[in-house]
Amino acid sequence: MELPVVLVSLVLCSAGLTRSLSITSGDQTMFEKAQGEKVTLPCTFVLSEEDEGPLDIEWVLIPADNQKKEQIIIMYAMDRIYNDYYAAMAGRKQFSNPDPRSGDGSLDILNLKSADTGTYQCKVKKAPGVQSQKIQLTVLVKPARTKCSIEGPQVIGKDIILKCASQEGSPLLSYDWRRVSGTRELPATSMLNKNTGELLLKNASQDYSGTYNCVASNRVGTDECSVELNVTPPTNTAGIIVGAILGTLLGLSVLAFLVFCCCKKHREKKYEKEVHHDIREDVPPPKSRSSTARSYIGSNRSSLGSMSPSNMEGYTKTPYSQVPSEDFERTPGQNPTFAPSKVAAPNLSRMGAVPVMIPAQSKDGSIV
Repeated sequence: MELPVVLVSLVLCSAGLTRSLSITSGDQTMFEKAQGEKVTLPCTFVLSEEDEGPLDIEWVLIPADNQKKEQIIIMYAMDRIYNDYYAAMAGRKQFSNPDPRSGDGSLDILNLKSADTGTYQCKVKKAPGVQSQKIQLTVLVKPARTKCSIEGPQVIGKDIILKCASQEGSPLLSYDWRRVSGTRELPATSMLNKNTGELLLKNASQDYSGTYNCVASNRVGTDECSVELNVTPPTNTAGIIVGAILGTLLGLSVLAFLVFCCCKKHREKKYEKEVHHDIREDVPPPKSRSSTARSYIGSNRSSLGSMSPSNMEGYTKTPYSQVPSEDFERTPGQNPTFAPSKVAAPNLSRMGAVPVMIPAQSKDGSIV
């Protein structure tokens, strides 16, 4: 009877059905989350009666480069949680269950960042049992700051391109356009490129006018924008060209007139300046005959007012009846001769002269 029991035990051992430490959360090993969200990486386990050693639970980040060492994230050992590892996740990591001895060593990561993408491994050890499990985490960025624009003239008969692009977002981004006004259907001539976000509207008509909406999406989120399209008839380009030409000619005419005025004013100022410099300020104006005569007579009046016998001798010798003229210039060696003055006595009195008796002299100088 003992032989069958031994055989059953051997069969169970060879099939791996013996009871020992095992990890039970092996159903999902890949996670995709959006940036800013929270993720729980599962790690539940079951202990066996044979596992009698201390319980150790350790979460590590396996680097993509095999040359680098594993980075410890959080650890449970000796009935204590050690949460001061890996500064890049400081304040953002914790065990899901405050007491991992209950069989739940799952890891919570808060406020995910794109840098948190990587391979994580949970190790559970309780001697003699040891088990581990790897989980791949991918943190994606939702599309954000999506902008819509129009390229090309919004004119009947022209090709128009509606563009859509997200400033943020993890690949692979996909774009989709839809019309939100009118028939709510894209024009029959439209061509959509979901990878670039461009919607080509060929040979546009006025019926294409309306509001168009673009939705950018990836595996973790969506974002959208809108644009208003207004297709109009072509404008009168000939009139615009003629108006532009006339305006240009008018502007050139005004400019030429201003240049002409400036040049004319400059020439006038230059002429006035040249004439001013040609005038000699050091040459006095010529004297007239009348002014010369007046000055001569005035000098004689002053001389007659102070006549004396001694002064009259000069007057008798030098005639003064003639007025000098500027029209005739004499050399210094010439002595002018004047005719005797014929001034009546009453006139001399009115002029302030005093009559004085002058003795006559002979030719030899004796007094007669």
